[in-house]
Amino acid sequence: MALLERVSTLIRANLNDLIDQAEDPEKMIKQVILDMENQLLQVKTQVAISIADQHVLEKKQQENAENERQWMRRAELALDKGDEVLARSALERSMSYKNMAESFTQQVEDQKGQVENLKTALLKLQQKLVEAQSKSDMLIAQHRRSRAMNKATQAGMTMGEESHSAAFDRMKSKVRHTEAEAQAKADLVADNVEDRFAALEKQDEIDRLLADLKAKRKAG
Repeated sequence: MALLERVSTLIRANLNDLIDQAEDPEKMIKQVILDMENQLLQVKTQVAISIADQHVLEKKQQENAENERQWMRRAELALDKGDEVLARSALERSMSYKNMAESFTQQVEDQKGQVENLKTALLKLQQKLVEAQSKSDMLIAQHRRSRAMNKATQAGMTMGEESHSAAFDRMKSKVRHTEAEAQAKADLVADNVEDRFAALEKQDEIDRLLADLKAKRKAG
């Protein structure tokens, strides 16, 4: 159905690729989220309608199955009373209801399949919408940073002053150095923690071995 095809397209959409290709990424991602919300509402509505249709078909199937049994009992009654002609008529009606019941049974199964497909599409679309909503601010911020960096780079190239380039390189070097120091400190803390745990574990093992040795000596 067309609704499931549209939903499938939205589910398969790669948000990063869409932003890279869009002329106005912020506007595009907001539109994608809006489309997902609209499609989500439509799928929810369709799921409710399909479930209601399933209940109707199940009721029809049950009614025809009950009519089949009822006319079979009437055929048995007519036969017990010696009226074979009436029994044959009752059997004919029973067979007709049986065929209808079987037809509705198949329709119920088909409807269940459609309901499950819609529920699956609904779940996937909900997950994709949550992903898009959680990523939207991050992706937009990334795009703004990228755009700002491009403008800064272009401005630097246009100015063509080596002093600015050198200052930028010094700043970048300083940032990297600061990051390296922070990482080194973090590594030292991590190593210290690991060493402390290793010492504790070693002490526990020594205590256990000592206890075992004492117990063996006592037993001997």
